Amino acid sequence: MDGTVASVRMGKEPPEYDWLYGREKPSRDPEPTRVMPLRPRQEPTPPARPPQRPLPSSTGAGRPGRRRPWGKIALGVLAAWLVFLVVVPLMAWASVEKVEATPEGDRPAEQPGSTYLLVGSDSREGLTRRQRRAFGTGDDGGRRTDTIMLLHTGSGPNLLLSIPRDSIVDIPGRGTNKINAAYAFGGAPLLTQTVEQATGIRVDHYVEIGFAGFVGLVEAVGGVEICAQDAMRDPLANLDIEAGCQEMNGRVALGYARSRKLANLGDIDRARRQREVVSAVGSKAASPWSFINPVRYYRLANAGADALVVGEDTGPFATGRFAWAMTRVDGENGLTCSMPIIDLAVNWDPERSQRLFRLIAADRTEDIPNRLCRPSGLANQ
Repeated sequence: MDGTVASVRMGKEPPEYDWLYGREKPSRDPEPTRVMPLRPRQEPTPPARPPQRPLPSSTGAGRPGRRRPWGKIALGVLAAWLVFLVVVPLMAWASVEKVEATPEGDRPAEQPGSTYLLVGSDSREGLTRRQRRAFGTGDDGGRRTDTIMLLHTGSGPNLLLSIPRDSIVDIPGRGTNKINAAYAFGGAPLLTQTVEQATGIRVDHYVEIGFAGFVGLVEAVGGVEICAQDAMRDPLANLDIEAGCQEMNGRVALGYARSRKLANLGDIDRARRQREVVSAVGSKAASPWSFINPVRYYRLANAGADALVVGEDTGPFATGRFAWAMTRVDGENGLTCSMPIIDLAVNWDPERSQRLFRLIAADRTEDIPNRLCRPSGLANQ
């Protein structure tokens, strides 16, 4: 018998089988609890990352590659350049000729600053026969002083003082004579002693340059600009130039510095032109291009080494200071003077010359007035 029917007949409710057939059973709870649907758990969203630029690549644009060590390369090049700047002059120094230049006997006491005796020799050594003809130097042998200068460096402006070679002075052991005769009699030591006794200024270093060295230095800096006050035609110096500023090579600059027959003041004007050329060479040698251009730097170092003869007591650092000082003897950086004289016979002015000597010996070049430092040496010129 069907269980459901039997249950109805017996007054009983039939059993509930809706759960078995998937039908929803009505709730008998008057206020059934509402079941909230569950939502799936959401993970937190990570912050957005900024777009990344592709690394520079040595293999192509936009592709990752290995970075080149530009900083290390630059440091390596700089180090190599500094080594070059130091090694070249040190190697050139090995070829510099040294001579004994320290005088004997009593000398002035040690003085502040440094004083160099700069001698321009008329030696033809190093010149070929063809060069002697081109430069107009002739074939005279021996060595005489064409140029005598004192360069003083110290706390004040650098000073370059020309001493006329025909100045009449006392030469120790030789009596009274022209100052350049001291070199012919006893070479560098006697000339140094003569200058010290005549001026009271102690000479700390000796530097000499000949014709060939002078030409080589001018050529090494690529020529110099000189402003001639007048047209000059001097067959003895193989010189023919117009008035005005012009570029001069080594041959023309040598003739310009040597010529003495055309000027009204003779040897006084020649000394002025010599200081002009020396200052021009020094200024050009100190230009940045001399250090940037390796070829010019190398040529200049070797030309200087071939040109110079220095005293045995003058080392490479003292020579370097001399070269640097020669770049600063013109304009605001220094003073260029001729020996104070009273006439064109180059007799020294006793009052002005002695006062100038005392100021140099005391390293007080900043106190030297114009009347003591004149281009001609004359008080009124």
